Amino acid sequence: MVKTYQLAGSGYGTSLKIAPVTTETEENAITCLQVNGTVENKILPQSILPSLVGFECAGDETIDGVLTEKWILTQTIGQKVNKYTMWIIYKSDPNNPDIKVAVPKRYEMRGFNSLLGSHYDHYYLEYDFYDINEIPKTTFEIEPSPGDKHIYTFNPMAEFIRPEETRHVDFEFKKFIHKHRKQYGNEKEHTVRKEIFRQNIRFIHAVNRQNRGYSLTVNHLADKTDLELKALRGKKYTGEYNGGQPFPYKNIHRDNLPQQFDWRIFGAVTPVKSKLLRNNQSVCGSCWSFGTVGAIEGAFFIKNGGSLVRLSQQALIDCSWGYGNNGCDGGEDFRAYKWMLKHGGIPTEEEYGPYLGQDGYCHEEKVPKVAKITGWVNVTANDENALRFALGNKEDQLDHAVLAVGYGSINGKDYWLIKNSWSNYWGNDGYVLMAAKDNNCGVMTTPTYVTM
Repeated sequence: MVKTYQLAGSGYGTSLKIAPVTTETEENAITCLQVNGTVENKILPQSILPSLVGFECAGDETIDGVLTEKWILTQTIGQKVNKYTMWIIYKSDPNNPDIKVAVPKRYEMRGFNSLLGSHYDHYYLEYDFYDINEIPKTTFEIEPSPGDKHIYTFNPMAEFIRPEETRHVDFEFKKFIHKHRKQYGNEKEHTVRKEIFRQNIRFIHAVNRQNRGYSLTVNHLADKTDLELKALRGKKYTGEYNGGQPFPYKNIHRDNLPQQFDWRIFGAVTPVKSKLLRNNQSVCGSCWSFGTVGAIEGAFFIKNGGSLVRLSQQALIDCSWGYGNNGCDGGEDFRAYKWMLKHGGIPTEEEYGPYLGQDGYCHEEKVPKVAKITGWVNVTANDENALRFALGNKEDQLDHAVLAVGYGSINGKDYWLIKNSWSNYWGNDGYVLMAAKDNNCGVMTTPTYVTM
């Protein structure tokens, strides 16, 4: 477990973090890391207990079967009303059994914002273990500093204990707005987006503290709610047979396949569309069109003698409604394939016009079409070797469509190289290495590829 301490004995203060550190010569060595305060950001001791100044006793209450003493404070700051509650129990002092020491059991904060007309924050801390013994002096033997981002990693309690620390959120949100050129319509929207950003930042750092083998960071979607992000995942699932041919290859042995493969090296993958050019997926649930077009572009690259042509997602959004797709409200690849079969291919982006990020007027009959397909194949579901062999693109559990452009292995762990449609600010320049283990994110559930 990571432990953090803040010292204010000299200068502008010091923040310490005790954590397991693994190097080429040591594994999980318990190490003390240090960050020093500055004139702008002084470090003060951060208690894991809130200041109870102004709290009033509200009697006794049983918490998890334990009788506790309940203390409450209601505080109004501008348009925010915060209600704090602390539940405590009493234990004997280890050095003097006749003295009773107050020990925290639970601490809760509920925030209400009159501007937003809603609860803007709610969290509680459970004090499962609270040691009232002195801290050993050897704890503070120090190693060099790893950096200056100390609020979330060196002092994760700072924003939860009254009085709360908010400068780090203000700083990060200002940087986020500048980097991603965010503009909000009014003060209310600015406040809403900042609170959403705060919660997403908390989630990012909570996941990163768990050492899952990957790390999260802020991207251009960090001010969006889960519901807004769901709107971007526009893959619909109807459960019906998609009309594709069965995968013709059986008993594929991994030893006969390349250890890793990446279509980008061959020039078969168009660049991820830039957020700044406003021609990535935007706020339209059209991921199905990006995944579909990516698969067709790759197949046409091979058929066309190695010439890569950017095809039109917008044409599929505008024109394939008759086959059951719903434009920016979701669709499926095989419905786009059916449309292509009837209309003799798909327009290029240059001929049809740029991606709009919204439903548009269909005008495919006015432009030529390329990449005529003869059908599509359903790669054997949940078969890693089959997907490696086929490497195509993307059931009731699946709500997003992407493009698989390669595969490989890092430190003995297999991955799929996935191209997403949420701009080059997402993931690693728009790509992600998706773990292949246990069919992570359903990559092997319904993959398809087209024939030409």
